[in-house]
Amino acid sequence: MHGCLIVSAQAQEYADAVNNLPDVPIDLKVCTSVKESLAAYTDQTILFGSPDLIAEVLPHVPKVDWVQSSWAGVTPLIAAERRDYVLTGIKDVFGPPISEYVFGYILARELKILQRLQAQQKKRWSSAGSGMLKGKRLGIMGTGSIGQHIAKIAKGFGMSVAGLSRSGADCPNFDRVTRSRDLHSFLDGLDYLVSVLPQTTATDNLLDATALACLPAHACIVNVGRGNVIDDAALVSALCDQRLGGAVLDVFDTEPLPQQSPLWTTPNLLVTGHVAAMSHSSLIVPIFVDNYRRYSAGKPLKHSVDFAAGY
Repeated sequence: MHGCLIVSAQAQEYADAVNNLPDVPIDLKVCTSVKESLAAYTDQTILFGSPDLIAEVLPHVPKVDWVQSSWAGVTPLIAAERRDYVLTGIKDVFGPPISEYVFGYILARELKILQRLQAQQKKRWSSAGSGMLKGKRLGIMGTGSIGQHIAKIAKGFGMSVAGLSRSGADCPNFDRVTRSRDLHSFLDGLDYLVSVLPQTTATDNLLDATALACLPAHACIVNVGRGNVIDDAALVSALCDQRLGGAVLDVFDTEPLPQQSPLWTTPNLLVTGHVAAMSHSSLIVPIFVDNYRRYSAGKPLKHSVDFAAGY
């Protein structure tokens, strides 16, 4: 039996889910903070939980074999100096919830839900026609498991779906996939743009003023990847000048979003608090347990992260 520190605000929830499984003997220590983790540490070689907290714990533990992230993104661990362990992420489970978030907001825009609510509050009869997704052009930046699931749902609505990736390789449910170097031609003519890209140096400010100008003035951006992809100042300017139709942002360079950020009050911009894909134990624990069994058997772990690539 190998010892494991669970380091997360949801540590008890994860531990309960593990302990409720039959025939999974794991010596777990539940830690909801860095301080608790350091107090509970007794030579455990496995860390499981939130990358931001684990990144603070790593400098203080002498030997770590494996870190299992409970997030899809692992930016704090990529940014940390220490890399003498196997890092595994979460894949193939966030596609459905993120797709629900994306299409919830896209449909709200097409159906004019916010405008109709405002009309109701003013006791004004609103009979303006709704839009429809059939025939609309959706661009997805990132064609991994999450992007592919979004594309699948989009095809069900009858949308045209374009993808952007480093390789430009074909993927199921995408009508075409463009290489990242051809970003500007990819953006041309899109009605909706969804970013699910990870945070790497290659994705920093991809959507700058020049890129945003390639989108039609009615286009709407939904960012559920990482905040570094968008140049915030350029986005604010485009929305304020009505050179862009709207934006829905769930991720930001600094979280929580500072009170002084102009994003809070930018017209046609909706802010949510990194909620598109919550790390529910029912999604996360099976991946951890599967990898724990592999670790115990000396087998390769699933969803290993390439530190150099950043994902």
